[in-house]
Amino acid sequence: MNKLFVRLLKSRGLTPDFLNPKYEQTTDPFTLPGIEAAVARIKQAIQNHEKILIYGDYDVDGVTASTLMEQTLLLAGVNPKNIDIMLPDRFADGYGMSPKLIEKAKDQKTTLVITVDCGSGNHAIVDELNTLNIDTIITDHHETPEKLPDAIAIINPKRKDHPTSELKNLAGVGVAFKLAQALVKQNLIKEGQEKWLLDLVLLGTICDNMTLTNENRILCYYGLKVLEKTRRPGLRELMSKARVKNLTSDSIGFQIGPRLNAAGRLESANISLELLRTKSPTEAATLAAKLEDLNQRRRTEQQAATKEIKTRGIKEDPVIIETGHWHEGIIGIVAGRLVEDYHKPAFVLTEVEPGHFKGSGRSFGDFSLADALDYVRDTIVGGGGHAGAAGVRVEQEHLYAFREKLNAYYKSLHLKNQEQFLAPHADLALEDFSDLTLDFLADLKQLEPFGAGNEEPIFKLKNAQITGVTRMGADRNHLKLDLRDKNGKYLKLVAFYAPENWLNLDPDDPMLKIEPLIKLTENDFNGVKSVEARIIDLIFLND
Repeated sequence: MNKLFVRLLKSRGLTPDFLNPKYEQTTDPFTLPGIEAAVARIKQAIQNHEKILIYGDYDVDGVTASTLMEQTLLLAGVNPKNIDIMLPDRFADGYGMSPKLIEKAKDQKTTLVITVDCGSGNHAIVDELNTLNIDTIITDHHETPEKLPDAIAIINPKRKDHPTSELKNLAGVGVAFKLAQALVKQNLIKEGQEKWLLDLVLLGTICDNMTLTNENRILCYYGLKVLEKTRRPGLRELMSKARVKNLTSDSIGFQIGPRLNAAGRLESANISLELLRTKSPTEAATLAAKLEDLNQRRRTEQQAATKEIKTRGIKEDPVIIETGHWHEGIIGIVAGRLVEDYHKPAFVLTEVEPGHFKGSGRSFGDFSLADALDYVRDTIVGGGGHAGAAGVRVEQEHLYAFREKLNAYYKSLHLKNQEQFLAPHADLALEDFSDLTLDFLADLKQLEPFGAGNEEPIFKLKNAQITGVTRMGADRNHLKLDLRDKNGKYLKLVAFYAPENWLNLDPDDPMLKIEPLIKLTENDFNGVKSVEARIIDLIFLND
């Protein structure tokens, strides 16, 4: 094991168990409240050949959880003809159980509804289903109200009456998987078959930005192994279209995930659902091509909206609030980009009907959007979410009051040093490049998949000399830096879409002193592999 890797493990306090987790160490699914009742009700549905309707969500977590729940029921012996899946429409239905579910359940003579990634706050829908003698099992991972819906079972590790701390960071697909494990323990599913569902758990967990420690570390560690040999033609085709060469958290988060999400953002999440479900290579190719086109359109519209906002200028307010006429499926991504670029919380709102705006917010640090929306409740039609992400609806005549009151609330908190929450932090400082070898990169892969709580390692390069600065790309907006350490070892650094002050670095300036923060990558050029680095940040010591 590379000595630098040993230093890294020590700095993170990691043990060999983290590098090689055991599937058998996953938490007993029956620690989750409601799971016993859910298993009993599913057994009854199997015995009585009942019609079951799975209700999901339109993001990657919801789509993977819906697919996983269907395959779980099939493994448990449910007739495929007795299973249907319904996803909400982002634009017509919004998040959660839609009233349309009731009509579909009646039409299909459904007697059992199973939700994934939603349902913990949908009391009225569950009540109406109950009047129709349709039972509901809720599997979810979102915050719950004090009073829960009157469902047969509510499986949610965040239930206030029975929080399950060791599982609180599960994604919706992770909660659905615990139900699959429970069915295994009850001998309804053959032991080991459920492991083939872990590719779905991996995708949903990473794309929902869940913490990759404890239970999620185990599930995603094995999920990566399953995804590498996935049996799903749709995923194989999608990875081919996205030109995924190496399966990593980056390729999942920035290549596979955005394509699966693009369908729900711009058209219908059913496209992604069918891609995950199909067994036909021909259909897989058609659906993957459709997602590729949608993702390109999403990227184009997102870039245009971001450029429009930046061109007209950002106000000096502590919270960015921008309104316009953009596709509502991209406004959350644009808000996130504004947070990255300006280091401020941001809301982006689009006019969905004359005089009616729908918005998406992103935040960080100590500023909770959920708390902020509670404070400005009298200026909005509705809204809510989490500390870091939220949705909102505002009438045009209240936009000014919304902006003023939200910014006044931020100022009243007297928050300090919030940018520290966005600043990258180095795991180790290096003056010697000799340990940055291909063997070290191979060691680093043992930490995959990376994500919240298990971030990709960042290294600070100290006392290195810049020997070359090169602009790259058709627009000359990418940067290549050549560095030499004190022992004469060289390392190439790259930054895509680099800031102008980086692009204008002068290697001959005797006053220029920088400490790059980097992540390591493997370059493969004509079969020759070498270690390179991506620049995360440049610290200017002479500022």
